[in-house]
Amino acid sequence: MTDDIRGTLPLLRELALNLRWSWSHGADEIWRELEPELWERTRNPWAVLQAVSGQRLEQMLADSIFRRRVREIADGAREALRAPAWFTQAHDAASLAGVAYFSMEFMLSEGLPIYAGGLGNVAGDQLKAASDLGIPVIGVGLLYQQGYFRQVIDREGVQQSLHPYNDPDQLPLTAVTSADGANWRVQLAFPAGPLWLRAWQAQVGRLRLYLLDSNDTANYPAYRGITSELYGGGPELRLQQEIALGIGGWRLLVALGIEPEVCHLNEGHAAFAILERARTCMRRMESPFGAALAMTRPGNLFTTHTAVPAGFDRFAPELIEQYLASYARDDLGLTQQELLGLGRAEARDAGEPFNMAYLALRGSGAVNGVSRLHGEVSRRIFLPLFPRWPVREVPIGHVTNGVHAAGWDSPEADALWTRACGKERWREARDSTEELISRVADSEIWQTRAAGRRALVEYARERLAWQLGASGARGDPVEVASRVLSADALTLGFARRFATYKRPNLLLHDRERLARLLTDARRPVQLIIAGKAHPADEPGQALIREWVQFIRRDDIRAHAIFLSDYDMLLCERLVQGVDVWINTPRRPWEACGTSGMKVLVNGGLNLSELDGWWAEAYSSEVGWAIGDGRAHDDDPAWDAGEARELYELLEREVIPEFYARDERGIPAAWVARMRRSMGRLTPRFSANRSVREYLETYYLPAAQAYRARSRNRGALTARITESLRALDLGWPSLGFGAASVESREGEHHFTVQVRLGALDPQAIRVELFAEPREDDEPCRRTMTRLEHSSPSSFETYAASVPASRPANDYTARIIPEHSDIAVPLEAPYILWQR
Repeated sequence: MTDDIRGTLPLLRELALNLRWSWSHGADEIWRELEPELWERTRNPWAVLQAVSGQRLEQMLADSIFRRRVREIADGAREALRAPAWFTQAHDAASLAGVAYFSMEFMLSEGLPIYAGGLGNVAGDQLKAASDLGIPVIGVGLLYQQGYFRQVIDREGVQQSLHPYNDPDQLPLTAVTSADGANWRVQLAFPAGPLWLRAWQAQVGRLRLYLLDSNDTANYPAYRGITSELYGGGPELRLQQEIALGIGGWRLLVALGIEPEVCHLNEGHAAFAILERARTCMRRMESPFGAALAMTRPGNLFTTHTAVPAGFDRFAPELIEQYLASYARDDLGLTQQELLGLGRAEARDAGEPFNMAYLALRGSGAVNGVSRLHGEVSRRIFLPLFPRWPVREVPIGHVTNGVHAAGWDSPEADALWTRACGKERWREARDSTEELISRVADSEIWQTRAAGRRALVEYARERLAWQLGASGARGDPVEVASRVLSADALTLGFARRFATYKRPNLLLHDRERLARLLTDARRPVQLIIAGKAHPADEPGQALIREWVQFIRRDDIRAHAIFLSDYDMLLCERLVQGVDVWINTPRRPWEACGTSGMKVLVNGGLNLSELDGWWAEAYSSEVGWAIGDGRAHDDDPAWDAGEARELYELLEREVIPEFYARDERGIPAAWVARMRRSMGRLTPRFSANRSVREYLETYYLPAAQAYRARSRNRGALTARITESLRALDLGWPSLGFGAASVESREGEHHFTVQVRLGALDPQAIRVELFAEPREDDEPCRRTMTRLEHSSPSSFETYAASVPASRPANDYTARIIPEHSDIAVPLEAPYILWQR
């Protein structure tokens, strides 16, 4: 074997071990040539390289043209990763040393199956976008031996759950090793002895993702299974996993010498990282827990994805004590009650469970929801932590999710976008997308759409054949599958987790009406369904059975299919090929929803409930909507009405527009709607935009605030903690005295007396407050302290407001005032005039 041949194999390994291949497809032909069948089935270069026979590999490596292509591709990949990125061109590189991004799951590739659904989708796409933009993010998660369950639908239409083993050696990972070559392990104290966590690394473009795994032979046998399943087991296993993720994850970063300024918690699962970060600070600064938390808190960001309070992880106090009492006492210097208080609305309520979302909020300098509507919902959910504060002022913002467009586009869509907008379109900030797409010919857009649909139909038939063969269905699976679907019919897609609040069976409300739509020979419609129900969710599994039974009707089976085991590979093919994506959640229970965003780049259109992202994206020019934009809870009558609305939209607008063809055979109105959807919505709901928004709204301010509180051995932190202590001690003595209002010359003139007690006047702000009118913002007017104008125990404050509203609309209130304290997030005190 020559040096040239010998040197090519490491290049193949380098390419296969960087998950950049999941969105940059320059090497696809290389892998296809090595193992065509396996490549088409998995699209996983590492699986191809592991499975290819030695003889085949030697044969390919002996080809000098093949070797040259590999070298050129590897050189191009290295050059792309070294090239200056948007972040360093738009910002000072020193403005952000690093972001540690913690998530329970990451959806990066089907070759690394450590995801269940939407949360992992967001995490994976944000890592990919951060790599494209050059933002210094480090991912931290868990490596599950069995991942999330795999789904099989049996002959009776019943979901069966499988849990195949994920062998780390078969995954695109490398072990994290020390300088002497030993595998890196993190140690945690657990009740039955030490828990050892092995560390693995995935390369995601420019970025690294660290994954921890409990399957170490040194562990107590029961502990080896802590990272066995994603979202499996009971509360104790979930708590064990979240300790491993939060405490173990931050401990790994420290051990590796990584010092991120920002810790981004993608949901509350990783909230224990807040405690471990504070513990690290305690040791470095030789400070108590309270001061360490005050110093590190501004550098923590909590993103909540939960739309109902029941969705938060809660643990019994006894379980927290079993696993964390010694950690709290010996490492944090906290009593059991002090620790539990961090995760309770009422710290002294012994019966209240420990809420991970409450811990995340109390330890973070900023909190956000994942859509505009979800921000509103989250403010109501977290209101118990801010008693007496108006819901609008609960300190939760929002960054609407986006998807990594380059990871979800079809080859044909990628080619269209490249011709229209250039190769760098998703790696920079750009405002000209809509104009550039407007120049693309109708015929080119329609050909791209038709190619995506044709590819989906071919793939769906192939996957259905596998599915039929595995379930023992009668007849030749390939021949049976070849009779379903058409490459020319209007194709509707519906794929997501099957849960009752997502209402996946809204389309089945009137089965015969749906059957007439699907079997119309003049204007045919076809439907592709996919999705899993959690193994413990019996109602969700029943919804799957309903669909399978409907699809097996003789008159339906050629026009609708249910594809089992909804995974990332199937999702890619669906969003690349469907004409219309349907989404029917019960508002406002869909925090954001990203499935419909994925069709945008491929020219697919959305027909969705006005919930999540679609509530802010929808206009009649880009898609269709059902619902009235209000919440109706679980109301069967309302569901029936929305089902009728869905049928009517399909019958009167969607289907006629798709089949209204001009002399060229192109549906001009449909293509115009596609063009507007692609040009307006694709960049707006891309991870490129959402990650830049996270950077500029949260990461950079968080890094700056953390540096300010850390400077000079925490001098600012010391002043802040003293101010917070003074507020805590002095607030009970604060009170209102007499008040008066006089209306003249078009204004209301208010005065109010305030008893400050032990508080410094500079520590508070006295305001006039009036609730908003309709969609306006509330009125807040700061009142001015008058000098020497009241008895010694009181201070007098005054303010004037326009008399455009009645004087009794206004109420005086007192809140903390400090330029370096986040109010009310860090200081939730408020006092209202009675």
